[in-house]
Amino acid sequence: MLTKNIKFKNFEHKANKSKYNFLKKIINLNNLLIKYPLLNSLTNKYKYNYKKKKLIKLKKFSEYNILGMGGSILGAETIYSFLKIKIKKKFFFFNNLQNNLEEKAKSKRLNIIISKSGNTLETFSNLNLILTKQNKNKNIVITENRNNNLISLAKKLKFDVIEHKNYIGGRYSVLSEVGMLPAELMGLSEKKFKRLNNLIKSKVFINLLIKNVISIYDHIISGKKNSVILNYDENSDNLFRWYQQLIAESLGKNGKGLFPIISSMPKDNHSLLQLYLDGPKNNFFTFFDVKQDRSFKYNKNFLIKDFKDLKNKSTQDVLDAQKNATEIIFKKKKIPFRSFHVIKRNEETLGELFCFFILENLLLSNLLKVNPLNQPSVEFIKIQTRKNLQ
Repeated sequence: MLTKNIKFKNFEHKANKSKYNFLKKIINLNNLLIKYPLLNSLTNKYKYNYKKKKLIKLKKFSEYNILGMGGSILGAETIYSFLKIKIKKKFFFFNNLQNNLEEKAKSKRLNIIISKSGNTLETFSNLNLILTKQNKNKNIVITENRNNNLISLAKKLKFDVIEHKNYIGGRYSVLSEVGMLPAELMGLSEKKFKRLNNLIKSKVFINLLIKNVISIYDHIISGKKNSVILNYDENSDNLFRWYQQLIAESLGKNGKGLFPIISSMPKDNHSLLQLYLDGPKNNFFTFFDVKQDRSFKYNKNFLIKDFKDLKNKSTQDVLDAQKNATEIIFKKKKIPFRSFHVIKRNEETLGELFCFFILENLLLSNLLKVNPLNQPSVEFIKIQTRKNLQ
């Protein structure tokens, strides 16, 4: 068990002792917070730049628009989709360049506009569209406290502004104001997401985390640079889009890195599984599923002879059987994989997954010797785009 909420099966791979000891020295809470101040947002002592009293008015809305790109929005999207069963309000996410609004607002909405730099072109484009089509909405901006275009617009149109701390990059911001303000408006408990203090004290968690990181590093060095996520829970698709950015943008530098690929299961059994089993051996895999609170039980009146084994079974039973069967075949073929099974879908579990993957990423960056906090090449596209528009 990784935690009481997450069952974890690690790669079948022996960890190098010197690498283990190297990472063990890093994974101390005080050392981590000094080296990576962004991790403060994962702790229960983090101070937000918004007042709880202000949330009372904001919670009166029944519909919300969230505008942002990449890490500015993926965290909130993950929270909404993973915990949707607990959320009664409607949230609409504008995470790509929009040409039109497909759905008319049924009531006045709250727009939450998020851009760390305050200069994100696609976010400005989407905001312009929404202000034109839904001009009665209230607006809140989350951005850095410095001169930028979003601050200028907020002053001109009298939007409320919440500071985005400058030491927290977008892809690490899920447990800061960027993800937790939306989470609170969803009716969730921000305190329950904050799991780092507890996890860092767990010897089992630390041991599994370090061995997992060493296995991934060794796979990369051996030429397995595709990290394929076999996701058996459609409500976790956004979690792995968040993870995809985290890993790709943090580690993809100096000719190094990891290519995270998301595969929807069991659908991809009928399209990609042949390649995974018998294609190039440059992949390692992550199995991921969540125990469903409710699943459809098959009606025996509509079962014919060849499917009598579905009698008294549910869709959860079929999903479990398929995942288990795939793991067995992978093991027989000596294809490297790890496996996550989420026992309970709640804020604590999602907070633990965020912590695990962020720590995994930071530890991997130490072994790969890359800076996990910047994304220099992305800026080239932004600069060239603005030149093209002039």
